[in-house]
Amino acid sequence: MALHFSKQEYAKRLERLKTKMNEEKLDCLLLFAQESMYWLTGYDTFGYCFFQCMVVKADGEIVLLTRAPDLRQAQHTSIVENIQVWTDKGGADPTLNLHNILADMDLVGAKIGIEYDTVGLTAKYGMDLNARLQSFAEIEDASELVNGLRVVKSKAELEYVRKAGELSDLALDAAIKKTKAGASEGDILAAMHSAIFSAGGDYAGNEFIIGSGKDALLCRYKSGRRTLEKNDQLTLEWSGAWAHYHAAMMRTLITGKPSTRHVELHEAASNAHIGVRGAMKVGNTFSDMFDAHAKALDEAGLSRHRLNACGYSLGAVYTPCWMDKPMIFSGNDTPIVENMVIFTHMIIADSESETAMTIGQSYITGKSGPEDLSRHDIDLIIR
Repeated sequence: MALHFSKQEYAKRLERLKTKMNEEKLDCLLLFAQESMYWLTGYDTFGYCFFQCMVVKADGEIVLLTRAPDLRQAQHTSIVENIQVWTDKGGADPTLNLHNILADMDLVGAKIGIEYDTVGLTAKYGMDLNARLQSFAEIEDASELVNGLRVVKSKAELEYVRKAGELSDLALDAAIKKTKAGASEGDILAAMHSAIFSAGGDYAGNEFIIGSGKDALLCRYKSGRRTLEKNDQLTLEWSGAWAHYHAAMMRTLITGKPSTRHVELHEAASNAHIGVRGAMKVGNTFSDMFDAHAKALDEAGLSRHRLNACGYSLGAVYTPCWMDKPMIFSGNDTPIVENMVIFTHMIIADSESETAMTIGQSYITGKSGPEDLSRHDIDLIIR
């Protein structure tokens, strides 16, 4: 088996899950989030684009229902022993296969938690599943159960997170080297990915964000490439990934001479970033971090140019997005505890002057304050 962690590590995770299921009085949990399956057993695949389910009974029994292409994938990457396959054919309904598995596990009339809030369970299959189980068992939404366990990382997980941070730094080194007037965005992207893959890293959970000129104000990936000009702006958001663990970063780089507005926005973004980092204290909440972000940017007269969130948790996350819960926004009273991994991003988009500025860095929370996962500072990068 190609396991990223020891069997003892997975055993500890299962015990944590069983304890939580007992607290919630759940007889069974149906996992559809690939992140949950990977965390619990090591099962590593992109087969969640089709129907698959990991059944976890309160006593620790685990059964995986998946398709034939993922049989060997599960055997090779996970600790799961009981793997059942549903057959692709006309009229196939894998929820019936799942129903039969649950019946064989003596779960008729049981209280079953289901992970609904995931791309691993489409609305169509969710409706089919509800119809299949409504007279079979008591069902409830348990979407946040495993998420709540995953957010606090073990010592072994943090080793991978730090490795991801090293990869992110290598990618920034490569981007800085390539960024200059006349450079193609495609060459910059290629250099960043090459730095990560050459060092043994993985694909990140979503595309790297890259945009120059007016597109530097965007905070999503879009297709199409541009060549940098003499005095230009380039926004990048990327993440190294090691065993799917992420440590994201974000920067706006300047070619030539920065405008007065660039300098102003960088100062404001730096102040906001320092404020959020200062609020990243064990015992504070995610809302406290957002409030520090909002206060700094609003006092700089940038309330119209900022976002309503300034970061999120990170971990082992799959496509379509490396963002994990909880997010940093107003009113999120999730407490900050030790060994969380948090990405903070200061994103300022001044559409009136078409000026962008961003700073993003990832941290591990601790009693003595956050541990920076990057060796790079937050100074304005001018090429």
